[in-house]
Amino acid sequence: MRIKDRPIRVLALAGTSVVLLLSSALAARPEPALPVDIPASERSRLTAVTATASLAAHAAGAPFVARRAVFEYLLDHPEFAGHVTRTLRLARYRIWREPDGLWLDDGWGTVGHFSVVYAGNGTRVMHARGRYKHWLLPSIHGQAVVVIAYGVEPATDGRSVISAAVTGFVKLDDPLVEMASKLLSATARAKAEREARQLVKVFARTTRAIEDDPAAVHERLRLRPDVSRLELEEFRQLLRLP
Repeated sequence: MRIKDRPIRVLALAGTSVVLLLSSALAARPEPALPVDIPASERSRLTAVTATASLAAHAAGAPFVARRAVFEYLLDHPEFAGHVTRTLRLARYRIWREPDGLWLDDGWGTVGHFSVVYAGNGTRVMHARGRYKHWLLPSIHGQAVVVIAYGVEPATDGRSVISAAVTGFVKLDDPLVEMASKLLSATARAKAEREARQLVKVFARTTRAIEDDPAAVHERLRLRPDVSRLELEEFRQLLRLP
């Protein structure tokens, strides 16, 4: 199977929340879609971003067929998911763990700290704080909230038809940058929605590659010394490999 290598922004995770810092503000803003059972303290932190976001975007992708357990394992293990997408040459970003949690570097100037703050039935919510640094420009700092929502319908052979959508909100720290970005709302809308659609495509391409040849994907991961042996073994059992 030939997989096109292109710089697609973060999976699991999660990474979209940091990458959206690259975009400008949108005039039209989707409604926040935070689950009702998020604790009040966490909801307050997230609402501080969603209610006054400089940028908002929403995109849904075409449904794809995958094993739900595999899809959700990747969502809930961002560092491992990053190894999978790099191994399959679907993305160039790195995700790693520090004492204060997960960090992401997209390889194009965006670096940030992020966390999965909610994992419920059909929903994942992520919060991120990061910066974008271009060699010609000063750093742009901000934080983001990303909601990944997905529906699941039964298919054949224990697989499911998964319909995923991404909604992202970004709050830029610098009011001057925020003001300037609002002058480019049409361009920002197209860019932000394109980034969100790309994330959904990563979901589909990654799970499709695993479905096509799970043993080959596992073997390629096994040869990477930086992959967690515990997660690799959990993944092997999930794929029902000998």
